[in-house]
Amino acid sequence: MSALPTSDGIAARAQALTKAYGSGETTVLALDSVDVDIASGRFTAVMGPSGSGKSTLMHCLAGLDTVSAGQVWLGGTEITGLKERELTRLRRDRIGFMFQSFNLIPTLNAAENITLPMDIAGKKPDQKWLDQVIDTLGLRDRLKHRPAQLSGGQQQRVACARALASRPELIFADEPTGNLDSRAGLEVLAFLRQAVDELGQTVVMVTHDPGAAAHSDLVLFLADGRIVDQMEHPTAEAVLERMRLFPGGNPQAPGSDVTRGTASEED
Repeated sequence: MSALPTSDGIAARAQALTKAYGSGETTVLALDSVDVDIASGRFTAVMGPSGSGKSTLMHCLAGLDTVSAGQVWLGGTEITGLKERELTRLRRDRIGFMFQSFNLIPTLNAAENITLPMDIAGKKPDQKWLDQVIDTLGLRDRLKHRPAQLSGGQQQRVACARALASRPELIFADEPTGNLDSRAGLEVLAFLRQAVDELGQTVVMVTHDPGAAAHSDLVLFLADGRIVDQMEHPTAEAVLERMRLFPGGNPQAPGSDVTRGTASEED
């Protein structure tokens, strides 16, 4: 394993990252020699048509999936080639995850769900940081509630707090607003934005929604397993226009609830 050549300001990096499924004539190339740097302290969105490789890229960067070729670093640590036990420890200690399904334990209350990964690892949370996360996410009066007593948006906020609780180097969010209505989705996106701006976190979000991507600092566009474009300081309208150039890009229609909500926030 090699050291990352200049890891300053880089939370994660991939070089010539290739991921293939199958073999011979049935081989499907999900990622095709991708080079990418994920900047620390920034909110990066990953977009592309269905099957473009965006979730595969996230899974490979997070050590959730093996790579066929190339190298991946988390900070200064190369994770390609690590054994599963080492990867499990790295994911637990250094990465936070948010998914479309909230993955909360129904028998635990919000506070217990938030600290569960640290409890399993036998680690005590930094109470000052935990209080800051809980207050930033507006969960103080919901800590004793179980998931069934919470709205979808509140459940995703608990999932967000769980991802933030251990103060990870990097948070990966895979379609985190996919199961939410427009109002709850906008709340969660605002909280992810706050996590970057006020708590100094680094967030990588896979999304199909231009309105969600507009909350990020940088959008990476994937097509056929390659990064084909990027956009700094995105707006919902600019992202929507760029996505229209992809065959089968299928972005949310103009005027959809999330896009409209984001636009009105910007006005």
